[in-house]
Amino acid sequence: QVQLVESGGGLVQAGGSLRLSCAASGRTVGSYHMAWYRQAPGKERDFVAQITWSGSGTYAESVKGRFTISRDYAKNTVYLQMNSLKPEDSAVYYCAADGPTRRFWGQGTQVTVSS
Repeated sequence: QVQLVESGGGLVQAGGSLRLSCAASGRTVGSYHMAWYRQAPGKERDFVAQITWSGSGTYAESVKGRFTISRDYAKNTVYLQMNSLKPEDSAVYYCAADGPTRRFWGQGTQVTVSS
């Protein structure tokens, strides 16, 4: 089993920055693809960014050029650097780990961007 714990969310003004962290425990996730998703109230959970086991990142169009996903293999942790934040980025952000047989989810961290 893999446990994922997100942190780093909070309240920030539009144009500001936050860095989210996703710390994995229970198993080394260095060989896993890792991803961030977000869910705003009343909406579906949407893809934000993914990083492969080799470190290659892909992004949703809405965050390209503003968000950067990265990982620290030694710390078993994935990050999401979010810059130039907009009110529409407000959501609960979830970390996901794609294991060989299933996907694991964290509990989420709230990000609120005020205008």
